[in-house]
Amino acid sequence: MRTSRDIRTANRYEVLRQIIAESPTSRPELAAATGLSLATVATLVGELLDLGMITEVGFEDSAGGRPRGLVAVNASGGALIGVDIAETYVRVELFDLALTVLARADERMRPGESRPEQVVGHVAAAVGSVVARAGVEGARVLGVGVSVPGQVDRATGRSEYAPNWDWHDVPLLDLLAEHIGHPLYLDNPLRACAVAELWFGAARGRGDAVVVNLGTGVGAGLVLGGGLHRGVSNSAGEWGHTTLVLDGRPCHCGNRGCVETYVGAPGIMLNLRESDPGSALLRPGDQTATIDALARGVAAHDPVAVEVVRDTARYLGAGIADLVNVLNPEVIVLSSWVAATLGEPLVREVREAVVRHALGRPLAATEIVLSPIPTDPVCLGAATFALEGALQSVGQRNTAGRASHARSRIAPSS
Repeated sequence: MRTSRDIRTANRYEVLRQIIAESPTSRPELAAATGLSLATVATLVGELLDLGMITEVGFEDSAGGRPRGLVAVNASGGALIGVDIAETYVRVELFDLALTVLARADERMRPGESRPEQVVGHVAAAVGSVVARAGVEGARVLGVGVSVPGQVDRATGRSEYAPNWDWHDVPLLDLLAEHIGHPLYLDNPLRACAVAELWFGAARGRGDAVVVNLGTGVGAGLVLGGGLHRGVSNSAGEWGHTTLVLDGRPCHCGNRGCVETYVGAPGIMLNLRESDPGSALLRPGDQTATIDALARGVAAHDPVAVEVVRDTARYLGAGIADLVNVLNPEVIVLSSWVAATLGEPLVREVREAVVRHALGRPLAATEIVLSPIPTDPVCLGAATFALEGALQSVGQRNTAGRASHARSRIAPSS
């Protein structure tokens, strides 16, 4: 059950989110956008001003009334770091409070470099690099949001299960804390991409949206009722491990025929190998190079590349049709690096495939689009986890401070 402190933190977060998205804005506009009362918004804005996260930036005329005070995000009021741990790379981006990228670092993950201590080493190196490049004082870093594939326990900071690496119950944040001195917050790329689209992308202003992650792994971030849907154990969205083909290809999760085995990067490489075993497009052991070659092949009308992308889209379209039928979303967004690389040619084929499988009424209400976010959506979403955590810790400090003050007032004299 959510406490009043949880609700206050969520409201503070929502108000700051609106300010970041709409700077500059007024208190009445914030009340209208969030559904909160004007008095509540005024109190929360006051708290954010005290924290230095936002600033007053003047006034605007109102219709016949007093000029409205405007507030905007204070970009220099702190820094946030987003970490995208993927199966083939670690990418870290440092943002100001307006969520503008100030520095970026990449670490390549070679095959066999998936032990937790190796991954932690890559993350620590990249975090140190972006802090140094941005010239940011450590005290200004409000937090580091970390996205890792698979199922995670946000409360304990553990990677519960990452099937592609065979990780089980890895205390990831504890391992990172030995090298990184900033507050750390953990989740997975499904939630990160969904939040990025909700804040800045194709899900902005939508009540119900699905963000389909297409990378080495595959999943679906869910936005339901205007907010991120996590599920009862923070495990919602594992659509990549639903069965697409009975007794089909073996999957790292232990099942067969999962969606991921046909539309994730390794699955697409297998589609290519089955279509043309000797294809020059295939780069054995290199997912990125193979997907890049396929994209170039489609642009050049190479018949093998066109066939492989069309076959991949047929599988993907069948799986997406299930999402359309079950969730009836306003928009489905194709995100992550495979989707970005294959681009609109893949989206066009997917749309055609979905039409063959989805029910007409829910499909008529659903757009299928490519993510418009120009930077790494996982890093961007992970940075918002750090922002959420920073606001929560502020609330906890304020509550602790008030409790301590109350105790000092009622403590018996000696």
